[in-house]
Amino acid sequence: MLYFAYGSNLNHFQMKRRCKDSVFLKKINLKDFRLTFRSKYRAADIEPKKNSVVPGALFEISKSDEKKLDVYEDFPILYEKYYFYYYGKKVMTYTMVNKTPFKFPTERYLNVVKKGYRDCKLDRKFLIKALQT
Repeated sequence: MLYFAYGSNLNHFQMKRRCKDSVFLKKINLKDFRLTFRSKYRAADIEPKKNSVVPGALFEISKSDEKKLDVYEDFPILYEKYYFYYYGKKVMTYTMVNKTPFKFPTERYLNVVKKGYRDCKLDRKFLIKALQT
């Protein structure tokens, strides 16, 4: 199945450790969404926003990888699944259930996300903008 990562799972080392079968396919943009950080975990989330873009990574994952991600993302308590289509193919990602106010991420978490942006060759300007909310 196809999975869209936009936070700490962009980090190739972390993603491989978490989902051993995962294969990074390419970077893609999710249109009409914006990146933010929230909850007591200060973790990445996406929310609908017209004319905005969230850069991320498309991964191929196995069913067992999906189960591991469900546990990691605390599905369905903290995150719920969101599906969209990319060139006719169904893609799964997670979005937070409770849209709490913005909370600046911890330095440790942010460093993992920054490394993920480098791993996937994503434009850091979107990350910088999300942090200036």
